[in-house]
Amino acid sequence: MAQENGKRRLAMIASKGTLDWAYPPFILGSAAASMDWEVAIFFTFYGLPLLKKKLDAAVSPVGNPAMPMKMPFGPKAFQKINWPIPNLLMANLPGFESVATSLMKQTFKNKGVPSIEQLREACVDLDVRMIGCQMTMDVFGFTKEEFIDECEIGGAATFLEYAADADVTLFI
Repeated sequence: MAQENGKRRLAMIASKGTLDWAYPPFILGSAAASMDWEVAIFFTFYGLPLLKKKLDAAVSPVGNPAMPMKMPFGPKAFQKINWPIPNLLMANLPGFESVATSLMKQTFKNKGVPSIEQLREACVDLDVRMIGCQMTMDVFGFTKEEFIDECEIGGAATFLEYAADADVTLFI
């Protein structure tokens, strides 16, 4: 169902801020906006830091059994090996999260996947409405100055007003 202006409308809630969960709202948001949809993303709880000027999203393989541990370098046969690393080792090895984050970022780069920063910038360029949750800001002590200039701050009512007329609504 198109809006009065003829555009479809996408409303998303981004509630997670790890590297792997940062991709879906920005990929879907930029894709929909490039298809001439109206798009708004409501960033709440752990998703809110994705609006910070300096992104530092990391990934933790601990507790994520579906996450493949493959190397983004070396011979092709080496890159295809799925390294089964026990959670006990990952949880207790200092720096493992940083290594996993670096490997994932390198894998994305090798495959030509844009970075989170690039995808967020595409959303900005495509006029995706990015709403930071005021309540979450208050709870975690964030200030508006910590976030990119293009984001707006609003509460649940701000998002619900937009989402009430959405053709597609997603919780990520």
